[in-house]
Amino acid sequence: MAKHRIAWLPGDGTGKDVLEAAGIVLDALRLDAEYISGDVGWEFWKKEGNPLPERTLELLRNTDCCLFGAITSKPREEAEKELALELQGKGYTYFSPIVRMRQELNLYANIRPCKAYRGNPLNYRDNIDLVVLRENTEGLYSGIEFHPLPREVMEAFLQHQPKTQRFAEVPLEDIAISVRFFTRSACRAIIRKAFEYARKYSKPTVTLVEKANVLRETGGMMLEEARQIAREYPEIELWVTNIDSMCMWLVKNPEKYSVLVASNLFGDIISDLCAQLVGGLGFAYSGNVGDNYALFEPTHGSAPKYAGLYKVNPMASLLSVKMMLEYLNEEEKAQRLESSIVRVISEGKARTYDMGGNATTLEVAEEVARYI
Repeated sequence: MAKHRIAWLPGDGTGKDVLEAAGIVLDALRLDAEYISGDVGWEFWKKEGNPLPERTLELLRNTDCCLFGAITSKPREEAEKELALELQGKGYTYFSPIVRMRQELNLYANIRPCKAYRGNPLNYRDNIDLVVLRENTEGLYSGIEFHPLPREVMEAFLQHQPKTQRFAEVPLEDIAISVRFFTRSACRAIIRKAFEYARKYSKPTVTLVEKANVLRETGGMMLEEARQIAREYPEIELWVTNIDSMCMWLVKNPEKYSVLVASNLFGDIISDLCAQLVGGLGFAYSGNVGDNYALFEPTHGSAPKYAGLYKVNPMASLLSVKMMLEYLNEEEKAQRLESSIVRVISEGKARTYDMGGNATTLEVAEEVARYI
């Protein structure tokens, strides 16, 4: 019996290409694992009206962790048009499989390391080494939305929030609302995760990225919890900044920061910004981590026009593998993989098109595997 059981979800488009590359380095590492393929993505939406079938959720619940490729998402009307004819008009609504997996499995911490590896021609600067921890289950991505606005909801707003009076005469079909939903327990969980990460990796600061001067109730709750939890980590300094200022400072002085923590939307924004500082989407990877499960993925999307061409940079998926190995306490293998990645980047002989080369996805993976 294998030591690890890993759910294998390539998904759509180039997700299949980059997980094939991941398989090359995992074979070279001789990880003692069973890889169990699962169904997820656009094809299952079209055929079944469900891009994340229940059988796949059951698979996740019976494995140690998941390695994920990418999924295709389209707007609501376009998604419905692509449903099988017998499913159209029957009330099926497309939702993001990755968001649902985060919520169903309580993968509340989205951890996105952003490290500039020397020799990467796409680095903004060579001394960047930071990580973004993003709350993964609530905030503006909680999926609580209204359109048109139900009359009962509008009446409750008018009764309890005087600021809504100026919308009282607006037709309900002309109002759309997305709820920024925070709970104190989720704020505590992501902030504590950030401080624990900082302690584990000897990082000197944790920076809370919010907008509490405007979003007073939700941002205020996050700030209050951060200040409370920071007292338990006297060796780590808590910094607080607004999301707009953070974007400016990350461009100006990214080397000053080590651990950033934010709510779902703000964390999404700054993690993409940070990814570009260290090479762009080809180097953007993440772990969706809860207390009992984790899912690891490149964050570049499915890029359907490149599907099957083996053109895209596999580094994000290979770094996702490194992160998965660390989660599985396979530290020696994780270090060997990262050392091989560093060598391939610095030597510059195998580079995909985004880095100015002409190597394929699999050729880069094979070069990494050769050094392993």
